[in-house]
Amino acid sequence: MTTTDWTAETKGVGQYAEVNGLSMYFETLGSGRPLILLHGGLGSGEMFGPVLPVLAEHHQVITPDLQGHGRTADIDRPIDIRLMADDIAALIDHLGLEQPDIVGYSLGGGVALQTAVKYPAKVRRLVSMSANIRRDAIPPEMLAQQEQVNAAAAEFMKDTPMYRLYQQVAPRPEDFPRLLDKMGESMAQDFDFSEEVRGLQVPTLIVAADADMAPPSHYVEIFKLLDGGLRDGGWMGEGRPKGGHALAILPGLTHYNMASSPLFAAVTLDFLDA
Repeated sequence: MTTTDWTAETKGVGQYAEVNGLSMYFETLGSGRPLILLHGGLGSGEMFGPVLPVLAEHHQVITPDLQGHGRTADIDRPIDIRLMADDIAALIDHLGLEQPDIVGYSLGGGVALQTAVKYPAKVRRLVSMSANIRRDAIPPEMLAQQEQVNAAAAEFMKDTPMYRLYQQVAPRPEDFPRLLDKMGESMAQDFDFSEEVRGLQVPTLIVAADADMAPPSHYVEIFKLLDGGLRDGGWMGEGRPKGGHALAILPGLTHYNMASSPLFAAVTLDFLDA
C-alpha cells in the first residue's frame, strides 16, 4: 500500500474526547494492552492502512487525529509537538489507560517522543519512527521544499491523498490552507532535542527507512544518545543499552511508505511484546 491508497473508511470505533481545549477524534480497534498510534503530518489514522489489523491482533490500538488533522478541528495555537504531547497525556488520563505503549510516525513520532519525555510515568514503551531530533539533519533540498509549505500550496495539492482525505473527513474542509500555513511555520522552526533523548526513561525503539528524510546516520546518532551502538553487544546481550532501547533501519522503504509497511508492524510488535 502507498499513500495513494488512503481512504476515509472507518477502521475501528470512532469517538471524540474533550482534551486541552481540543475535541480530539480517535478510533479504537482490537483488544489487549493499549497502544496509541500517532499519524504523520497532513494525515490521520488512515495512514496506517492495512497494518492496523496486524497491530490490533493482540493490542487495543487507539488512533487519535492530532490537532488540526483528520477529524480533529484546529484550535488557536501553533502546531507544536510539545503541546500535542500534552494532548496525548490528557487523552491517556481521559481514557483511564495505565501506561499504554506509544507508537508514532514522522510528526507523530515527534509527538510520541515528547510524550515519553514529559510524561514518562504514563508510557510503558515508545516507538519513534521517521522522526528527526535536529532540523539540520534534514538535507538542504528537503528543507527548501518544506519552506514552500503554506496556504498558497493548497491549490497544487488538490490531487494528493492528503488533500482528498482531508476534504472527506475534516470538520471544516476549508481549513486546509490554514493547516498548511501552520505546518510550514512549525517546520521552519529550528530544533534540537538531543538532550531530551539522552534523558529518556522509557524503553525506546528508533525506526527509520534506509532511504528516509534524514540519512540512516542520523538515526544511529539518536541510538547513540540512548547508549546504543557504542560497544559490542556481547554473547548474552550484556553490552546492549541499559534502558532496553533498540534501533531498526528498514530496507527498501522511504519516509513516505513506512507507515503502511508490514516491516514496520513486525519490528514494532517484536519490540513491544519482547
